[in-house]
Amino acid sequence: MGFLYPNEAAIEWDLLIVIYPYITGLVAGAFIVSSLYHVFGITTFNPIARFSLITALAFLLVAPIPLAIHLGRPERALEMFLRPNFTSAMSGFGFIWMVYLLLVLFEIWLVFRPDIVRYAKSGTGIRKTIYSILALGVYDVSERALAVDHKLIKIFAFIGIPAASLLHGYVGFIFGAIKANPWWSTPLMPIIFLLSAVVSGIALLLVMYVLSTKIRKVPLDHVCLRTLALWLGGFLTVALTLEGLEAISMFYESEESWEVIRELITGKIALSYFGIQFFAGAFIPMVTLAITETAKLDEHAKTVLRFFAACLILVGVFAMRWNVVIGGQLVSKSLRGIGDFTPPLMGISGILVSAAVLLLPLVILGVIVYLIPPWQDGVKPVQQKRLGISMSGLK
Repeated sequence: MGFLYPNEAAIEWDLLIVIYPYITGLVAGAFIVSSLYHVFGITTFNPIARFSLITALAFLLVAPIPLAIHLGRPERALEMFLRPNFTSAMSGFGFIWMVYLLLVLFEIWLVFRPDIVRYAKSGTGIRKTIYSILALGVYDVSERALAVDHKLIKIFAFIGIPAASLLHGYVGFIFGAIKANPWWSTPLMPIIFLLSAVVSGIALLLVMYVLSTKIRKVPLDHVCLRTLALWLGGFLTVALTLEGLEAISMFYESEESWEVIRELITGKIALSYFGIQFFAGAFIPMVTLAITETAKLDEHAKTVLRFFAACLILVGVFAMRWNVVIGGQLVSKSLRGIGDFTPPLMGISGILVSAAVLLLPLVILGVIVYLIPPWQDGVKPVQQKRLGISMSGLK
């Protein structure tokens, strides 16, 4: 549609680059929930606090994989560490990711250390060996040692909040700093990416928590679920407001690029932009979450509605990533036309490979949950103190 130069027909940042910010967003959102518990003392998140940490780790381990695959020569990714260029915004991801990974690993080790020590002492064979390695030679689980652990957990959780914000806000900065592209170049881009990351991470935890209780056949903590839904609705409202303000500001300014932007959002990406991102992925979930808080429904019906809303939000945030990454590349650099893109099924950047990358964190999460179960079902306060998770040590 319109006029395109030959070098504008190819989409360089394909489906893998759509998945990359989507996964990092899930990491940031999941970690924020854990920090709300450890730092701000929101005790209703107790059933899911430990699970949110390992969920963040599972997705964090996979975060660089889409970029490495997209390179075609994954080993070249090591160049950013071997020959660092601190003036390059793109190479900065490697250092941000590495620092954040170490931070999350330290916090998880401290949170799960009493369990690891217990498994190392009671296990046999290969399991004993694994847990002994994970214990790192530290077997002191006295009250004094656990009190020190709790203080360190709070410190790491506090530091992790700006670190998580930097991890995903950085992605928005990469796009927002490209002045030549009118669809990307906006100061709101880092903030919108960050807020949508928190939204997607909370939605993921809500979905995973409901599914995990069904799989384990244990009662669902409705207070925890309601708190998750309230925070989800709050962040979703702010994120949707900013996305709307961005679109309105573009319309109001009506710069020379507005005509091609209008053609983009009302044409090529109209379905994914208005239909999926805003309507199905934001408006319907907001209404659904509002109904669960105002209507007189039983807990089962509320759980179903909250689960449904969270699933739609995950789809909507993915659509937002698609609209930003792919939509921005469809606009011709001459502002005279709109390109086209359909992801292939096969190939290194195809749908199947991308789907496998999205499923990989769930596999890693399953392995971690098997090795160090995060659940505290039926654990009494006295037992919590022995396990090193007493609330007094977290305040």
